[in-house]
Amino acid sequence: MSRDHEAAIAEAHAALARAGFPREHACAIVLGTGLGGLVDDLEDAIGLDYAAIPHFPQSAVSGHAGRLVSGMLAGRRVLLMQGRKHYYETGDAQAMRVPIGLLAALGAPPLLLTNAAGSTSAEITPGSLAMISDHIAFSGMNPLIGESDERRFVTMSQAYDPGLAALLEQAAGETGTALERGVYMWFSGPSFETPAEIRMAQVMGADFVGMSTVPEVILARFYGLRVAGISTITNMAAGLSTIAPSHDETKRVAAQASADLRALLRAFVGLLPASPGDAGERA
Repeated sequence: MSRDHEAAIAEAHAALARAGFPREHACAIVLGTGLGGLVDDLEDAIGLDYAAIPHFPQSAVSGHAGRLVSGMLAGRRVLLMQGRKHYYETGDAQAMRVPIGLLAALGAPPLLLTNAAGSTSAEITPGSLAMISDHIAFSGMNPLIGESDERRFVTMSQAYDPGLAALLEQAAGETGTALERGVYMWFSGPSFETPAEIRMAQVMGADFVGMSTVPEVILARFYGLRVAGISTITNMAAGLSTIAPSHDETKRVAAQASADLRALLRAFVGLLPASPGDAGERA
C-alpha cells in the first residue's frame, strides 16, 4: 500500500473513532441506486456524511446519498455506505480506495456490494434480484494500476466468496425471494451500452451489465475482504427491448424492487456470525 493511501485511511479511521463509531461490524454493505432506504431499518444508528470523513469521495449521482451509517440490523452491527463514487464521475478507478481500505482497518468485515444492472438474458427480467457469481472487467481499467506493493497481483479466481454466496441462497430460501445468479460485466459508463456491445456481452458470457462494483471487488480482495454482490435488474439491456435504457428507469425500478432486497439483506445479515461490535464497542 502506498504511504499516501495508508495515511488517508488512517485519517478516515480516526474521524470515525472521534464520532463514536463501533470498532467492529458483522458486515459492510455498499448501497446502490434505490437502496438507500435500508438505513431506515437500522436501530441504534450513528452516521456521518462522506463530506465529514477525510479523503472520502463525494458522489454527484442522484440516488446516492453519500453517508456512512453504523447500526443494528437483524441483531447484528452493520456498516452501510449510502452511495459510491463511480469510475465515470472522474475517470479514477481508485475512487473507492479509502472507503474499502477503511473496512480493512475496521477488522475486515465481509463486504456485500449492491448495484443496479441491465439484463442481457430473457430469463432475467426487470425487477429481479441477481447474485453476482463472477465478473468481466470490460472497461480495461484496474484500481491497482500504479500500486507498488507485491500484493497488487491479486488472485481473482474466487472473487465472490462461496460461503457468503451460500448464505445469500439460504436467506433467499427463508424469505421466499427469487434470486437469479450470473456474471456481471463492467462497462465504464456514463453512456449506456450500444446494442452491438450487448450482443458482444452475451457472446462473452455476461448475464447483466453495469457501471460500478468491479473496482470495489478488486480493491476488497486486495485488502483481504470476503465479497458478495447482488444486482437489482432494472431494465433489459440495449437492443433487447423497445424501451431504451435510462437513468430514470434505473431509479424507478430499483426503488420498486427495494422491499424484496431489503428483506433478503435482513435475512442474510441475521445468518452472519456475531461480532464484538454487536455489543456496541466503540472505535
